[in-house]
Amino acid sequence: MTTSAGVEPAQRAERRMHDEDETHDSAELSASTALASPLDLLLATASTGPLRRFVPGMAGVNFTAGLVRHSGAVARRTAALAYELTRVGLGRSRLEPGAKDRRFGEEAWVKNPAFKRTLQSYLAVSEAARGLVDDAGLDWGDDQRMRFIVDNLVEAAAPSNNPFLNPKVIKRTIDTGGGNLLEGGRRFVMDFATAPRVPSMVEADAFEIGRDIAVTPGAVVLRTDVFELIQYTPQTPKVRSVPMLIVPPTINKYYVIDLAKQRSLVEFLVQSGQQVFCISWRNPDVRHADWGLDTYGQAILEAMKACENISRQTRTAIFGICSGGLITSMLMAHLVELGEAHRVASYSLAVTVLDQERAGVTSALLSPKAAAAATAASKEKGYLDGRTLAEIFAWLRPNDLIWNYWVNNYLMGHAPKAFDILYWNADPVRMTAAMHRDFMDLAIRNALVEPGAATMLGTKVDLGTVTTDSYVVAGIADHLCKWESCYQTTQLLGGDTKFVLSTSGHIAAMVNPPGNPKASFQTAPSGRGQQGTDNPEDTQTWLTQAVKVKGSWWEDWAKWLAERSGDERAKPRKLGNAAYAPLDAAPGTYVHDR
Repeated sequence: MTTSAGVEPAQRAERRMHDEDETHDSAELSASTALASPLDLLLATASTGPLRRFVPGMAGVNFTAGLVRHSGAVARRTAALAYELTRVGLGRSRLEPGAKDRRFGEEAWVKNPAFKRTLQSYLAVSEAARGLVDDAGLDWGDDQRMRFIVDNLVEAAAPSNNPFLNPKVIKRTIDTGGGNLLEGGRRFVMDFATAPRVPSMVEADAFEIGRDIAVTPGAVVLRTDVFELIQYTPQTPKVRSVPMLIVPPTINKYYVIDLAKQRSLVEFLVQSGQQVFCISWRNPDVRHADWGLDTYGQAILEAMKACENISRQTRTAIFGICSGGLITSMLMAHLVELGEAHRVASYSLAVTVLDQERAGVTSALLSPKAAAAATAASKEKGYLDGRTLAEIFAWLRPNDLIWNYWVNNYLMGHAPKAFDILYWNADPVRMTAAMHRDFMDLAIRNALVEPGAATMLGTKVDLGTVTTDSYVVAGIADHLCKWESCYQTTQLLGGDTKFVLSTSGHIAAMVNPPGNPKASFQTAPSGRGQQGTDNPEDTQTWLTQAVKVKGSWWEDWAKWLAERSGDERAKPRKLGNAAYAPLDAAPGTYVHDR
């Protein structure tokens, strides 16, 4: 057996703790303004050029027509803006940025009359611009498109992004004799030379996989063309008899659940007495263009077989994340059709949308024409480039993921701070053309809602037949998978479903280690998950009834898992077995593919 471990330098650990606090604050700030955009929309727009994503198209026409229809409201808003700008000019305006808006934390924004008036003028115009979208009275799809465009324009126009209007930048320029702008220019050229063409959020050498992230000891016990299966070394004298299989997203590297020590979900699970296995997907290229949903579904079955064989069990607990959860949910229905539902002891999902109603597919945001154009583009290339998706993700939160780094990297001339989540985010994988096609087909038809409308490995998918106990996690500040959309899973699955709503966003909902004093989650009062009682159809009804629990949902989930993971037994003396001999130390080889 081989294992690996990383020793993190004390200085880097100290810096990460500081950066983590700042990032949590940033996540809370973005929660109020983030545009929730579903995975299917991202996959559709990823195949278009960057500028096309900001062209309103018919949404712009409908926006203009809406303003004409509601000319009275527009006139009142224009008059209010003129009045507020007059108050700004006279020094009587009371406009001020939000308490958590770090862009304007410099003292000069408050005390210097010129900077103060510049800021207040920006705030007044921003409020009016966003208000015009309200006044237009658009349908949901056009409203979402226009809000995306207006929000991006508003954030881009912030005076903090202008080197001649930002007092902090002006001071640094004087102090360095312009050296900050020279260094910033160098960084700008490097960043925009290749995709994704956004400011770097972390240095390329800030971390090393297998040294200071993805360091939980284990071994690769199975390698196929599609994936590697990692078995982690138990860290308790006794373990639960039923193994757990983690199915990560197919559009990101797996190690979001195995970041630095004390921040690794895998580490937490093995220290809780779970036997943990995790899939590490291969980064596909043009040779693998034909890998579709069935390919990945079959891969999960192969991984389950290995888990059962190694642990000498007939059942596995499965945990699916984001797109990995979508595929696994389809596979669950497939196992029911085969009469093999007993092979899954419990089923957990994190930040996964199965019902895509009101998540983009029924609106102008994702039309059949747009879906066809997107899949045709990826078919021609053989894959969808993960770097393009990373660029789109960044523009969904422009303040935090674009303009924050624009100021830091290019105007101030600083290197971005090291943060493990952002390093993972900058390490994407490609999506095969066939998988892109299959995801788009599911999305445009919202096929998982209708029994039999989708298939997995030749059987029809009916999520209502899945009666395995499930634990579903969503993030209230998730900008990618709205929690309301994640909640709809409770209405689709047929068994008892416990729904947990974390205070975090899409990634922070998963990276939620115990010990954070700000962490909490909400769940149904009884802690069970019966449809119509703990999980009513209406999301706001659920939210009203839910109780708030201090701490991380990880601990709650560990208790729930333990109740469904069999009796305790002595930990295995070695990893793998004769049929599945260890091949390499964790984190394996596929995770290094770029």
